[in-house]
Amino acid sequence: MSLRPVARASLSDHVFEQLTTEIVEGRFEPGTALPSERALCEALQVNRGAVREAVKRLAQAGLVDSQHGSGHHVLDFRRSAGLDLLPRLLFRADGDVDLQVVRSVMELRSAVGPDAAGRCAERATAAQQAAVTALVDDMERVAGDTAVLQGLAIRFWDLVIDGSDNIAYRLAYNALSEVYDQVRPALIEVLGDEIRDVARCRQIAEAIQSRDATTAREVARALTDRGMQGMRDALALLEDR
Repeated sequence: MSLRPVARASLSDHVFEQLTTEIVEGRFEPGTALPSERALCEALQVNRGAVREAVKRLAQAGLVDSQHGSGHHVLDFRRSAGLDLLPRLLFRADGDVDLQVVRSVMELRSAVGPDAAGRCAERATAAQQAAVTALVDDMERVAGDTAVLQGLAIRFWDLVIDGSDNIAYRLAYNALSEVYDQVRPALIEVLGDEIRDVARCRQIAEAIQSRDATTAREVARALTDRGMQGMRDALALLEDR
């Protein structure tokens, strides 16, 4: 059975989710004021405490600016929010995937991945080096199974990010992973050429083992370029349709 526990969301969670959706989909434009607490309570049928907690979270997320005595004003999230908003932007209001967001995620991945590999070669501990090498061993043993390789490839990059010892890369990777997980089945063939390129993963692992940051970056760039090309081809096909 594939049943999962039912999440118990508080009233403030529901209010936060609805208001966030209104903001990111443009129904509350930047610079406009949120409705008053009383109006929100009446519209959402919740108590004032739930509204206040939700608005506080909106401010923390960079979606509204809260000034004492002047209310809460909507911010342009493109200039004020962080990467944690990225997964929410993946699907449009009609339920379709936003192709521009997918493209943006892939471009960020292609920018971060190669440098993270180089930093990993420079900074990884002996244990981290060994973990990357062992992971590639596992990839070689299942080289004909793209579905299994996809999961191992995700783990490969997770280890590389850890070895880079870069907290900004780690947080960015977390956000990218959350987006990736939402469309993971659809990406198995789109990124198939990259996923199946175990030989380059081996080269990266060897470069990390030998502290060769230049080679690690170059090979990682060539590897992620394969995925980026697959994504370009897929996006072009979808846009034509």
